[in-house]
Amino acid sequence: MADKFVYRFSEGNKDQKDLLGGKGANLAEMARLGIPVPPGFTITTDACREYLATGEVPPVLRVQVTTALREVEEQLGRELGAATDPLLVSVRSGAKFSMPGMMETVLNIGLNDASVEGLAAVSGNERFAWDSYRRLIQMFGKTVLDIDGEAFSDALEAKKAQRGITADVDLTAEDLRALVDIYKGIVRGATGKDFPQDPRAQLDAAIEAVFRSWNTERARIYRRRERIPHDLGTAVNVCTMVFGNMGDTSGTGVCFTRDPSTGTSGVYGDYLVNAQGEDVVAGIRNTLSLADLERLDADSYKELRAVMRRLETHYRDLCDIEFTIERGKLWLLQTRVGKRTAAAAFRVACQLVDEHLITMDEALGRVSGEQLTNLLFPQFDSAASPQLLTRAMPASPGAAVGEIVLDNERAEARAAAGVTGVLVRRETNPDDLPGMVAAVGVLTARGGKTSHAAVVARGMGKCCVVGAEAMHVDMESRTVRFGDVVLKEGDVIAIDGTTGEVFLGEVPVVDSPVMTYISKGLEAGLEAAADEDTRELVTAVHRLLSHADKVRRLEVRANADTPTDSRRARNRGAAGIGLCRTEHMFLGERRPLVEAVILAEGQEERERSLAALLPLQQGDFEEMFEVMDGLPVTVRLIDPPLHEFLPDLTELSVKVALQRDKAARGEGVDEAELARNEKLLLAVQRMHEANPMLGLRGVRLGLTLEGLFALQIRAVAQAAVARLQAGGDPRPEIMVPLIGSVRELQLVRAEAEKIVADVAAAARVELNIPIGCMIELPRAALTAERIAEEADFFSFGTNDLTQTTWGFSRDDVESTFFPQYVENGVLGVSPFETIDSLGVGKLVTMGVEAGRSAKPGMKMGVCGEHGGDPESVEFFHRAGLTYVSCSPFRVPVARLEAGRAAVMAGGDATA
Repeated sequence: MADKFVYRFSEGNKDQKDLLGGKGANLAEMARLGIPVPPGFTITTDACREYLATGEVPPVLRVQVTTALREVEEQLGRELGAATDPLLVSVRSGAKFSMPGMMETVLNIGLNDASVEGLAAVSGNERFAWDSYRRLIQMFGKTVLDIDGEAFSDALEAKKAQRGITADVDLTAEDLRALVDIYKGIVRGATGKDFPQDPRAQLDAAIEAVFRSWNTERARIYRRRERIPHDLGTAVNVCTMVFGNMGDTSGTGVCFTRDPSTGTSGVYGDYLVNAQGEDVVAGIRNTLSLADLERLDADSYKELRAVMRRLETHYRDLCDIEFTIERGKLWLLQTRVGKRTAAAAFRVACQLVDEHLITMDEALGRVSGEQLTNLLFPQFDSAASPQLLTRAMPASPGAAVGEIVLDNERAEARAAAGVTGVLVRRETNPDDLPGMVAAVGVLTARGGKTSHAAVVARGMGKCCVVGAEAMHVDMESRTVRFGDVVLKEGDVIAIDGTTGEVFLGEVPVVDSPVMTYISKGLEAGLEAAADEDTRELVTAVHRLLSHADKVRRLEVRANADTPTDSRRARNRGAAGIGLCRTEHMFLGERRPLVEAVILAEGQEERERSLAALLPLQQGDFEEMFEVMDGLPVTVRLIDPPLHEFLPDLTELSVKVALQRDKAARGEGVDEAELARNEKLLLAVQRMHEANPMLGLRGVRLGLTLEGLFALQIRAVAQAAVARLQAGGDPRPEIMVPLIGSVRELQLVRAEAEKIVADVAAAARVELNIPIGCMIELPRAALTAERIAEEADFFSFGTNDLTQTTWGFSRDDVESTFFPQYVENGVLGVSPFETIDSLGVGKLVTMGVEAGRSAKPGMKMGVCGEHGGDPESVEFFHRAGLTYVSCSPFRVPVARLEAGRAAVMAGGDATA
């Protein structure tokens, strides 16, 4: 057990996020830099974890809090909750990773019936004192006592309605004093107890409430989505209160050293006069800009700008800063490396390189494949002429089209039904997180770029528009009004997170400029950009992707089964095809040809069926070799679960039974068709499998169904000859699927080498076609050194390797118990999305090491869907693979992540 649970701000630094949380570590860092931070202390994540484990606050914690609190009291010459000139504190959560709006804050702790009078006297502002007291009761009631926050909000709205006013700041001291009595009544009615008057009891209860908030449902949802471990716990920051609600010379704000939405360098933020910090984030009042602050208080603005520049230089990144001005005195309450949109991430990274604050390697570490993916999504077609409903504040870029959904339940229900929804709210709060996760975009009537909706949506990479003042949301009638236009829940709208525009109905989409660059080149991407900001974005993506290509060790190939996919992959920078799934070439109208091969009776009938397939296969390969001229094309021999190429047993049984029944009743039946179906049913019954994924497929099918693999190998060889004779440079590779024994590979290899040699001799050309295998069974990984003796290369099929290692059938489990497994912490994320590095990954690593022990320098790749997953690419780099292969769409993402893996493994880049 830890023996030190409390650290003064003067004791820590920014590198202690594991212990002090992000907020506490950065408060300590600012204090160390001499930036004006109110005195305070941080309770460590160790204390939270012990509380979560035992259900009790560690006894020594209260002792250490007393010592730290008294030091703050001595420093300021005030005591917590004293009747005259009281010291008040805030209690805020602060986990290692930023979780905006997910956990709890309580302000103004220390106020009671006596100290509120002392605060009014010392401040000379009775209204301010009673406003602070009503805020404490409201926050304490909701956060600590678990009272429904709507009870307090409704009382506040009722008081304003009674007075005929709309803004909180127009309430008088008498109004607020009356509201305090009403709030006390709410507490008494909900808990059976009076609001606590003991300041220390308030403090202890608030600290414990922050600990508890770590495991609220919304916090757990957020962590699952962001892949934040559930066992980290949160730190608690106890900070001297400074007041932004002491009149017109006071205020509170949030600012960024650069625009977190676009990356544009400048002054960005929100400011509220005569307000406390939570007012800005809550979005309950629309904010002023920092330019307005310069007009209102030039001195504070100048000091804030100097602090912003200093912090950005110190952190060498875009910083997110919370500040309060108390009667003209600036205080910094928090800083952190700011969350940003995908566009901002790329632009800021390159700006910082150009300003010589970071290196290109570091810049590569500041962006991610997930962010690049977001930039590849389509955007609204500027040539369209949709009906504009309103124009508001763009908070997170993107184009989102969907039904209006007004609450979490509707958003989740429509998403479950496969329907896209746009969450529309007056403002969002942390309880709206499930709806934000389910929706494709968020639209709010209130709030600025630092409101809850904006910050959380940016972190998720979701389209968001805020501050739509012209929009009125009526939850009672479940309608949304834009001027004269009244829409019902379920009506379709479109929101543009780049421009802030809101449109009626569906709007067509086109490729984004970044996607145009990826598929057609830099010049085309720049031409597609509508403004200078977008041109800077395209250039930034080009610079970072080019640098990734320069430094990465992993090649990036594509999974492609058609010439069209092959062309798309090559245009996106693929270094070849790592997986051509030949069974996909036999679907659709060709399926009966394969069915005929499988069901053929006798050698002659099978050879006729195979002969019909040969020219089709050869033609496919010729086209693909032409598209990928000069690059490797790895052709996987056919690997279908057999049922995919046979009629469904149940359907065929019913069909035959009905035909027999008709025949028995003397009704007209085509006797020849009935005979064919009966013959087919016998064959399907004979070959039916209880578990087709583990049955007659892969190499097993090739060895038992004579001539099938030979057909494909001949088609590959003859296509290569045709391309050579046409002046091309074909580079086919043959890959044998589902190998479990080296003997299986020996048999296929012997046949393949003979066919290739015969084709080459007949054409009088030289063919060098490597023959390798997939490692997708645990036994193959465990015996890789033996298999390597017969293989020219390995390709890890991590989809099947995951299924066979876990004993999961992907199609069966992802929609059944996976959600519960993630909720219970059995899985942090689906092992089919990100490789299970502890289990499946260990088999990959063993296979690589064992294979290369037998054949040093052997080429090894991965062709499962993990090949395009950012986290998995980093693992494959560490495992020593030669290449990854992924879908054509994800090729640019894999290129970027392979570069990031290289520089981060070298310790040159920051996360």
